[in-house]
Amino acid sequence: MRTRQPALTAPFVAMLSATMLLATLSGSAPAVAADASTPHEHRGRLKPYPSNPPPLQLSAADQAILASGKPVMRQTEGEAGGRGLAVFVVDAPVEVVWQTIQDYPSYPRFIPEVKSCAIYHKAGRRTDVAFGLKSFGVAIDYFIRHDFDHAAHIGTWTLDYDRKSDLDDSVGFWRVTPLPDDPARSRVEYSVDIALKGWVPVFVRGILVDNGVKAATSWVKVHSEKRLAASRSTPAPAPAPAP
Repeated sequence: MRTRQPALTAPFVAMLSATMLLATLSGSAPAVAADASTPHEHRGRLKPYPSNPPPLQLSAADQAILASGKPVMRQTEGEAGGRGLAVFVVDAPVEVVWQTIQDYPSYPRFIPEVKSCAIYHKAGRRTDVAFGLKSFGVAIDYFIRHDFDHAAHIGTWTLDYDRKSDLDDSVGFWRVTPLPDDPARSRVEYSVDIALKGWVPVFVRGILVDNGVKAATSWVKVHSEKRLAASRSTPAPAPAPAP
């Protein structure tokens, strides 16, 4: 497995919380540099995922963990960030989970550190989203370009390199598939790679990756299952009166 680094669509939020606190306490909080009118410093340092990434391979032990209802998570540290991946089961159909992942206006409600989340371009498979995070007085803004295969329920992303982000780089993917023996439930695969700018202390990177992956397995599951429950409790429309 290549060593990559965790990106930031919802999951990376927990990483930033710890980083922001440390930067604030040390007096080394970064200056806000994100700028929608200026290109990013580069056109990508991390290798982007293909539009149909190979499935994440699980060992027999991993399969047993998944069958027990727990998520399978892996993290690796890199020189300037880290990579996190997770596989977990959600008690909701694929379409419900897919809707939750793409419900960007609700991200501030799903994840406390997300203060703003807005789609600024959407056409065909492409969805560009501006994220704003704030924690412990430090703000982080970044721009993500998604490529969604809605029929296959696969989404990959990179930074939007036409806009300057506070992250150095970010790539990742989501894949949602029905469980073979229970199509009303879903298997979710999530992989996120991130490169952080130089103000992030070396010794906290492993902690950040770990927390970010845990956050991803939590909010998607919780809010997908809430969405399903809400849809089931909504009364059906009354039949039209007879002529």
